[in-house]
Amino acid sequence: MKWRDAAVPLAIFAALALAPFVGFGQSYSLTLLARAMVFAMAAISLSLLVGGAGLVSLGHAAMLGVGAYAVVVLDHARVTEAWMVLPVAILAGAAFAAITGAIAIRTSGVHFIMITLAFGQMAYFATSSLAIYGGDDGYTLYSRTELLGTRLLEDKLFFHFTCLALLILSWALVQALLMSRFGRVLRAARENETRAQAVGFEPYRYRLTAYAIAGAIGAVSGVLLANATEFVAPAYLTWQRSGDLLFMVILGGLAGPHGALMGALSFVLIEEWLAKLTEHWRLIFGPLLILCVYFLRGGIAGLLRRE
Repeated sequence: MKWRDAAVPLAIFAALALAPFVGFGQSYSLTLLARAMVFAMAAISLSLLVGGAGLVSLGHAAMLGVGAYAVVVLDHARVTEAWMVLPVAILAGAAFAAITGAIAIRTSGVHFIMITLAFGQMAYFATSSLAIYGGDDGYTLYSRTELLGTRLLEDKLFFHFTCLALLILSWALVQALLMSRFGRVLRAARENETRAQAVGFEPYRYRLTAYAIAGAIGAVSGVLLANATEFVAPAYLTWQRSGDLLFMVILGGLAGPHGALMGALSFVLIEEWLAKLTEHWRLIFGPLLILCVYFLRGGIAGLLRRE
């Protein structure tokens, strides 16, 4: 990993750690930063698939939704302890990814995109039909997830640093995977699958493992999102949300998880800034994103690398 690639995310993490103490300590600002970090975590997990394995998924929001609905199911059963909620969400996200990925990864290109889209929509319609958990209207949590019997996560500053800690862990995990032998095999199969098979590697198993890991990380981001909003709805799983996550990865650049980190934070913060300027902000946001993709071929990370 080049020093500049490490310096940028470390600088971002430092800025996020200092933000509550340098003018961003208000409730609204902390909520916005928490939302940005949650989607950054989901985007980082997707970058493992897109940038590492060459798997362009349009159903990744389903992983986030599985984690969020794990919180809902346990909350409905009055199980709110983090050390029970988090493992269940991780296992649910990894299992959903493994089951759907076992089918989707047997395809490639447009077919893979369409199958992941189909699985995502199936998950969306499945949650919409769960009347016990609010159906289309969504589900309001009784309370945030507890930590060792305390309600520390209800403190916005503590929740901010919880999101930051898990974001750093997610980034470090994906970065370590991509730099390892596992990541090299993924990239080799992405470049030339036949050559990877010829030297004794089975790309399918590596891709499926990466897909399950991405699902687990995505589920953790779903747990945080459910706690940030204290509300979960099927809208979390829509293909539009998957499209947002994919665009965050492309906007930041496919060079590594640092690109997804920058893309997600930029996406959320620019979206919020434009929404304050005008109620017709989407008419500005859409063309702006198109221009970013057109002129920033390597994403934000690529722009920084050229400087």
